[in-house]
Amino acid sequence: MLDLRPGINQALPEIAEQVTPVPLERPFLIGWSEVLATELGLKAEPERYLSQLNGEGPFPVPATAQVYSGHQFGGYTPRLGDGRGCHIGELGGMELFLKGSGPTPFSRGGDGRAVIRSALREFLASEALHHLGINSSRALAVLGSQTPVYREQVERGAITVRVSRSHLRFGHFEYLKHSDRVALRDRLFEYSLHRDFSHCQGDAPFSAWFMAVVERTATTIADWQAAGFVHGVLNSDNMSILGETFDYGPFAFLNRCDPSYVPNHSDEQGRYAFDQQPGIGWWNLQRLALAFAEHFDDALIQQALSHYETTLVNRYLERMNGRLGLEASNDTQARLDLISGLIQMMTRQQSDFHQGFRQFAHLDPEQEDNPLAQLLSQDPDWQSWWRQYRQQLNFGNLSEWQQQRRYQNPNVVLRTHLAQQAIEAAEKGDMALVKHLHQALCHPYDDHPDFPHFSEAPPSWAQHLPLSCSS
Repeated sequence: MLDLRPGINQALPEIAEQVTPVPLERPFLIGWSEVLATELGLKAEPERYLSQLNGEGPFPVPATAQVYSGHQFGGYTPRLGDGRGCHIGELGGMELFLKGSGPTPFSRGGDGRAVIRSALREFLASEALHHLGINSSRALAVLGSQTPVYREQVERGAITVRVSRSHLRFGHFEYLKHSDRVALRDRLFEYSLHRDFSHCQGDAPFSAWFMAVVERTATTIADWQAAGFVHGVLNSDNMSILGETFDYGPFAFLNRCDPSYVPNHSDEQGRYAFDQQPGIGWWNLQRLALAFAEHFDDALIQQALSHYETTLVNRYLERMNGRLGLEASNDTQARLDLISGLIQMMTRQQSDFHQGFRQFAHLDPEQEDNPLAQLLSQDPDWQSWWRQYRQQLNFGNLSEWQQQRRYQNPNVVLRTHLAQQAIEAAEKGDMALVKHLHQALCHPYDDHPDFPHFSEAPPSWAQHLPLSCSS
């Protein structure tokens, strides 16, 4: 059995409501993260935990669902919440959330269930980002069933066991502010400060706390931009105060290099396009600031904006220096221009984003004829870019330099079509592809000769597979 402990919903019961999880009928295991299980101290076979992970209990205290609100596609929605799952306690200092164990008081227009499609995508994506060094919630397991669930079509019910340090969102504070529960908002702030931001306690704890949230948000979004990851639905209720990537929905990794790419087919205006994510991150931080309006003045807002921009640029350059092998110089603009020039060439040539960057692991910068040139030499800016690139290189021993590039540019990312293939196999009862893909995503920089297609660009039909918020 899981050795669960009570969590935030017992410390602050006013932000949650007691619920009764609805277990899946005849559940079975689709995916299991052995790496995460080991980190959590779980040593038994996963089947030993199946009943608890299915919402059957026993739990240390009753399961709960949190309430919050947020700005969705730019408009404020007064009341949201964990409408498709519940919190069952903490394990090793991490909160466990059963996504798909509804219904709860916050279910809207559905039965509160997740489906195999969305559950498996979150399982694979959260572990993929974690092993790329990007701050993310984790996923311990995915349970499937024969339980029918009605979405665009009839699908099969599932549960993702999400693991997170904290599920507190910008939207928790928005809800308490806009529903005139400021005293409870302040108690929630104090809880967050002591539990996850203890280094911010001092003479100006609120300012320090907010700057820390700003920094974590900027860092994560910079990591997304460097990795070619599109969250897809960056509503303020989907923003973690810890900067964790969570609430996976219509996410995607880029295929062809396309800065304007929008994975969510319902985002017709491109609000959450890949190249809009840095601006949206700051917009959402402003919504969080409004939830604490009495603590802010113009000076603090300007300080926060400056810190956001500086953190994001510095983190992005740190990541991209590693990917390209650039010297970490003080000439920030020169490096940004060089990176931007590469992205523009890759976009014009319709190069695959990940395969393009992987070429740096095979590059000899002293040779004009090289894998990167084979991709981009037809571009009119290539020769000029190549000369500037060589001037900014941090280059020494070739084999060491290539090895460093190898472990900065992944060989395997979670392409949308790979996730879809794993989903289709799992729905037919074949879990082997899920296991193999998950293992590859846990070692993204390695070669996987038994599964070469994991590293290949998708076929033309899979370049822009449509996704929805229920994905």
